[in-house]
Amino acid sequence: MFKMKDIAISVLELAIVNEGSGIKEALEGTVAVARHTEELGYRRVWLAEHHNMPHVASAATSVLIGHVAGKTNTIRVGSGGIMLPNHSPLVIAEQFGTLETLYPGRIDLGLGRAPGTDQLTAYALRRKNMTAENNFPSDIRELQTYFSANNETAKVRAFPGEGLDIPLWILGSSTDSAYLAAEFGLPYAFAAHFAPAQFRAAIDIYRNNFKPSRQLAAPYVLACINAVAADTDEEAVWLTSSLYRMFMGIITNTRSPLRPPAELPAMFHHPEIERAVNSMTAYTFTGNKLLLQQKLGVFVAETRVDELMISSPVYDRSAKLRSFAIVKEAIDGL
Repeated sequence: MFKMKDIAISVLELAIVNEGSGIKEALEGTVAVARHTEELGYRRVWLAEHHNMPHVASAATSVLIGHVAGKTNTIRVGSGGIMLPNHSPLVIAEQFGTLETLYPGRIDLGLGRAPGTDQLTAYALRRKNMTAENNFPSDIRELQTYFSANNETAKVRAFPGEGLDIPLWILGSSTDSAYLAAEFGLPYAFAAHFAPAQFRAAIDIYRNNFKPSRQLAAPYVLACINAVAADTDEEAVWLTSSLYRMFMGIITNTRSPLRPPAELPAMFHHPEIERAVNSMTAYTFTGNKLLLQQKLGVFVAETRVDELMISSPVYDRSAKLRSFAIVKEAIDGL
């Protein structure tokens, strides 16, 4: 059985815009989270590529990674993820080669297949290349080639990028990505914070089919989960109401900025809506330090994950920072 102290802990920061605030404040909050969790000893902070979402400020993901890395000192900063079919592998190699050159030993490159947006916006991104996701495996190989020191005789090369050791990760929310991560011998990060249904099946597939690679000798699973902690269980539950209202907005297509904690509206208790929200939040953990120790300990023991990545959509910044501190205390206390 794993002990929590053996588990690395990291952060997924989505740069969500709060009600009554704006994009600039969301980006400032992202930096505040990165600095705070760096001081607490978190391993990495990742930003995710989203488009055409007025309440998510991480569209220019590579730019934001550079900004956060420049405002911190030791924490790894990366993408959770870059949606590779939206870009040419050469452009991503050059962007992340630049980041790794500026912040050596601190950059992660997580890669996803989905567009990170709706189909109309995906067309605006990909133009006539709407089947680009079918090339995801070959695009990863192309990206690896650009980073390789053995690419020096090629006619097309990545500067900066060539010869740099930038860890690649495969991101997933289904079993398809598990097979790919296993075949490529890359670490696997699963988005259990919003798509938990296939999580356990996917990590089993990944482990059972893993092929060692130059980057990784054995399977490595990162699970992204939601965690909201406070000094009391009651406060943690109250803070989590913002997250539940956010998911309700996604399900009903009534998206809004992240709202302050409040009683859940009557609409939440409609059977279909409540069932859908509860399904999406199956791996959402709330409570005080002791309760989180118990809940996360069971989760880690059952899933044998190597790393936890914490998403914590809490409205109040001070409460959010306190939540990250309590989660770290819970893990360190085991």
